[in-house]
Amino acid sequence: MPKKKYELGLIGLGVMGRNLLLNMADSGFAVAGYDKNKEQVDTLMEEAKAYDMYGAKNIKDFVQSLESPRKILLLVPAGKIVDYVIADLLPLLNKEDIIIDGGNSFFKDTEARQKSLEEKGIHFIGMGVSGGAAGARLGPSMMPGGNKKAYNKIKKIMESIAAKVDGEPCITYLGQGSVGHYVKMVHNGIEYGLMQLLGETYDVMKRGCGLSNSKIAGHFAKWNENELESFLVEITSKIFKKKEKGEKKYVIDLIMDASKSKGTGKWTSQDGMNIGMPIPTIDIAVGTRYLSRLKEERIAASKILKGTSYKIKVDDKTAFIEKLRNALYFSFIVTYAQGMALLREASDAYKFKLDLEGVSRIWRGGCIVRAALLEDFRKAYDRDPKLVNLMVDKDIAKKLNKLQKDTREVLAVCIQSGLPIAALLNCLSYYDNYRSERLSANLIQAQRDFFGSHTYERIDKKGIFHTKWEA
Repeated sequence: MPKKKYELGLIGLGVMGRNLLLNMADSGFAVAGYDKNKEQVDTLMEEAKAYDMYGAKNIKDFVQSLESPRKILLLVPAGKIVDYVIADLLPLLNKEDIIIDGGNSFFKDTEARQKSLEEKGIHFIGMGVSGGAAGARLGPSMMPGGNKKAYNKIKKIMESIAAKVDGEPCITYLGQGSVGHYVKMVHNGIEYGLMQLLGETYDVMKRGCGLSNSKIAGHFAKWNENELESFLVEITSKIFKKKEKGEKKYVIDLIMDASKSKGTGKWTSQDGMNIGMPIPTIDIAVGTRYLSRLKEERIAASKILKGTSYKIKVDDKTAFIEKLRNALYFSFIVTYAQGMALLREASDAYKFKLDLEGVSRIWRGGCIVRAALLEDFRKAYDRDPKLVNLMVDKDIAKKLNKLQKDTREVLAVCIQSGLPIAALLNCLSYYDNYRSERLSANLIQAQRDFFGSHTYERIDKKGIFHTKWEA
């Protein structure tokens, strides 16, 4: 046991946990780490020889090494493991100690843990952390929610290690309850949508236009220099250049086309349904991942179901690729708009009192969905904090109005070529539904009333009505 007391302790010394601790040490904080896997503790101490850091071999020594009130950050897999760690900690903690869950926990689980621990006098902060292993080391984006006084006791450390944009840390207190994990969940839902859009755009260039990996890499790299500048576009451009040492083929061409997921995208879709907020691009991105796993079924279906050749037939491919860039830009904006609209609705439904300007601000750096667009969104919410949807902000609407023509032309060509572009199509469909003063829902209401006497409202007078359709 060390004689001195450490400012913060972290449980879960995988790559991300170790990197966060090293980031804290770089910022001048004395920190301690613990993991049930003693090899992880040894790895931490090997990397941390130059720092004021303690690697505990048992949880009792770990807790006793921390100054009071103890501040303990958990970076362990979401689910039951979080509860097991909390159960191990509880007998060793005092009132006013603080546990911070930095994993991707489901927000309802966070609510339950906060309630249970507050009854015992222990504060529990649910904090989304985005940026991966590199972000943890160099500066992540962090989304904390819970007791504000408890947050203020970790604020200095967290602001020090967060990514910075224009000198501002990419972290802000988001509010009471489970809001931190909710915002991180929606962040990941948006991430699903953007990744699916990038995948479809790649397929259009590869199968549709017959471009080589190096040319595809060049297009994404060029796009990343302008309005589409973002972490995901940047890494996508790099992926198409990668060959393993001694290999002739690109890595991308050797990867199975079957996506996996950890559940946050699904949670986003489910909660959108629960509170009645449409997020179709995120929904289809989740569904398309599931569809991709049906590899054997798809192979069999490819021999039975007929379509076109996937080859795009246009007179000027250079002009088409530029229009494809505009379609991707249009779709990026629409996907973010859906996610932010869900956050606005959830803020009302769950009484989060979210500041969407603040969310946009802390997503500008460190996180996976960071993009130049986030500054446009921040400005939009700064102009109108009650903005119902990003698409109707005057500056963003101007962009969409300009981009929608090229988007329609590109998607029409892709449909004729038989290319699967579900997310791109969903973005345009959402846009067209949202801008439509009148929809076909009157027929749906009539049908519901016909078979189930569910009633309907009228446009010419107030009240609830029912028609005897076969009378």
